[in-house]
Amino acid sequence: MTPPDALLRATINRLVARVGEGLADAAAGMAVAVQDAPERIRQEWDLFQEEVRAEAERLHQEGDPSESRSTQPPTDASDASLQERIDRLRAQVADLDNRLEDHT
Repeated sequence: MTPPDALLRATINRLVARVGEGLADAAAGMAVAVQDAPERIRQEWDLFQEEVRAEAERLHQEGDPSESRSTQPPTDASDASLQERIDRLRAQVADLDNRLEDHT
C-alpha cells in the first residue's frame, strides 16, 4: 500500500491538473468568443435594423385606412361562403378519387 502522504500528494496533483485543464479550456473558449464578437455584433445589429424596418412598415400600414380595410378579417357571411366553397371542392375531390378507384 502507498503511504497516506503519497495519496494526499497524488490527489492534490490530479486536482491541480484537472483545474488547470478546465482553466485552459475556459481561456480557449474566451479567446474564440472574443474573436467572434465583432461578427456576432454585426449580425445582431443587422437583425435589429431589419426588425425596426418591419415594425415601421407595419405601423405605416396600420395608420393607412385604405390598406387596413384589405387586412380586416372577413365577415361571417364571407366565412360561410368560403366554407361552402371548400366543401364543394372536397366533394369534387372525393368524386374524382372514387372515379379513379373505379377505373383501376
